[in-house]
Amino acid sequence: MSKVQIFTDGACKGNPGPGGWGALLRKGTTEKELSGGDPATTNNRMEMLAVIRALQALTRPCEIELYSDSKYVIDGITKWVFGWQKRGWKNAAKQPVANEDLWREMIEAARPHSISWNWVKGHAGHAENERADRLACAAAEKAAKR
Repeated sequence: MSKVQIFTDGACKGNPGPGGWGALLRKGTTEKELSGGDPATTNNRMEMLAVIRALQALTRPCEIELYSDSKYVIDGITKWVFGWQKRGWKNAAKQPVANEDLWREMIEAARPHSISWNWVKGHAGHAENERADRLACAAAEKAAKR
């Protein structure tokens, strides 16, 4: 299995508002940057889309070290999602889970891979996280002009 590092971030100009996501994929010395935006979204959705689109960009199962500065993403996919599924996509308060569509998409995108999910502190000088942030912010700015 190929070993890949993925660094992701999301940004939103207002929450909700125009948003963007960015991802840096690294396999050995080869890197690929991905980004996209939405003129009307939330920060959490952009954080999630960064992960989803990065995973979907991989063409075969990989061993992945994934880094995100979103506790929502990391805790959601490693802790909360199991209870949500058991409860029929209801949260602990028996309300519909926010962003269920993207959680389902993330689960599907992650399925073929072996992933180590890692949280990094945002805006703390982590070089790859800062790169992903720049990609996300640029995409949010572009989305704001649509």
